[in-house]
This record gives sequence, structure tokens and C-alpha cells, in this order.
Amino acid sequence: MQKKTDRRVRKTKSQLRKGLAHLMKEKSIGEITVKELVDEVDINRSTFYLHYSDIPTLLREIEDEMMDEMKRAIHDHPIDRENDSAFSFIKDIFQVLDRNREIGCALIGPYGDIGFIHKMEDLLEENSREVLLQMFPEKSGEMNYFYSYCLNGCLGLVKTWLEDGEDKSPDYAADMTYRMVVSSVKAFYDKKEGREES
Repeated sequence: MQKKTDRRVRKTKSQLRKGLAHLMKEKSIGEITVKELVDEVDINRSTFYLHYSDIPTLLREIEDEMMDEMKRAIHDHPIDRENDSAFSFIKDIFQVLDRNREIGCALIGPYGDIGFIHKMEDLLEENSREVLLQMFPEKSGEMNYFYSYCLNGCLGLVKTWLEDGEDKSPDYAADMTYRMVVSSVKAFYDKKEGREES
């Protein structure tokens, strides 16, 4: 009986998650009501309140689960200058995003949660900036610019892939991201790549 109950709970939460993702394409989280959400997924209000006290609580659970998956990816593939695990890490992150494509697309869309994007940025920074500084100690003065360039480029690619790339696999997106990051690292390191200051 417990397994049947668990399966029912998972199904209900999955429906609410999909419904919220759909509504967030049209309006901000503060504008979405419980009534709208339960009507969207055709469940009772009482069923919603059995699991969540309000819409922000539901969104927080979704975001926390995604962040936990990303932390697990970082733990499984630590970025280390001695061990090139960057591609495995990037691939794992895209697999996480693929499993959460609908809500991920909503979170980074025009009605999404900028706070979640900042949490993603902070998590990636915690686990990559120090390695870059170790790799390029002589470039520490320019690191802010380089890191900002890479981070915003990657986030832009993720956004485009989530919105338009359902026919592109996580492996495809990871390979493209990895090649662009490696190319940027080489350009950053090689002074000859840049223009001489006049």
C-alpha cells in the first residue's frame, strides 16, 4: 500500500510541476493562484494543500531538487586542473537540465525566478573560479572579465537549448559547450590571440 501511495504522490507532484511550468510561461510566480494551478492540472485544492502551503513553497521544492542534482553533479565530477573532468561535469549538468526541461525553461524565461539563476551562478562560481585562478595565476587581474564572459555565454547557450533544442541531445549541448569553453580558455591564455594594446 505504501508503494501505491508513494507512486500517487509522485504523480500528483509531477502534474503540479508541469502545470506550474506551463503557467510560468504566461505570468510571474506572484500572479499564479492555487486555483489556477489546480484547474490547470485538474486536481482538487485540498490535494494541493496536502503537499504544499502555497505556490512559492512548491517552487522552492522544485528549485531545491534541481540545485541538489547540480551539487551532486559537481561532487561526482570535481573540476580539477590535474584531472580533466570538465566534459563529464558539463554533460551531467545538461542531463539534469534535460530531465527538468519544462520547469527549467520556465525558470530562466521572462517570468522566471532570477533568484534561482543567481543560485546557479553562485554554485558554478564556487566550484570553478578557484581552479581558473590556479591555472592562470598571472591573469588574476583579468579573471573577472574572463569568468563573466564564459559564465554568461554558457547560460545563454543553456537558455537557447532549453527553449529551442528539444531535438538536440544533452550530449550534443555538452559537446558544444565544452568546445566553446576550451576555445575561450586557449584564447585567454594565449596573448598572441588578442590585439596588442596601442
